[in-house]
Amino acid sequence: MSTEIANDRLKKRFEKWDTNGSGVLDRGDFEGEAAKIAESFGKSPDSPEVQALNGAFQGLFDHLAREAGASEQGSLSQDQFLGVTGNLIFSKGEADFNRALGPVVQALIGLCDQNADGKINSEEFASWLTAVGVEPSRAQGVFEQVDTNGNGELSQDELLAAVRDYHYGRLDVELLG
Repeated sequence: MSTEIANDRLKKRFEKWDTNGSGVLDRGDFEGEAAKIAESFGKSPDSPEVQALNGAFQGLFDHLAREAGASEQGSLSQDQFLGVTGNLIFSKGEADFNRALGPVVQALIGLCDQNADGKINSEEFASWLTAVGVEPSRAQGVFEQVDTNGNGELSQDELLAAVRDYHYGRLDVELLG
């Protein structure tokens, strides 16, 4: 695993999540990211699935702000974001990573799980990738990479592992937008 790859990817994440272009991440940026993803899914801002996604992104911001020593009404500089997320990826361990990002992944599952079985099939995954800006032509190949047990469905655990793998440089597709 390369910290250089992770840092590059975290810098890109910071830039993407800085939805208002202010050079810092604040609560509004996380609301903006949730709204952008919801719009890509064609969901109403008032729908329960979008409310869950917004709440999950707000919880992620609160967690990152707390870890950085910033107020929940404040903002995170790029250096603070890189420090906190780098620590989450490289030092805190899988359980802490899953606690921080699990709600976001679970909310994304809720947005695209059309048959309400709590898992994502290949068609649902293709809609997920399209919503976060990945070319639809890549969907099947990525699905096969992420479906580590080969059962044709993606669980929350498999999706969280794929998010970690992206940051470790073992997967070349962003799943969080």
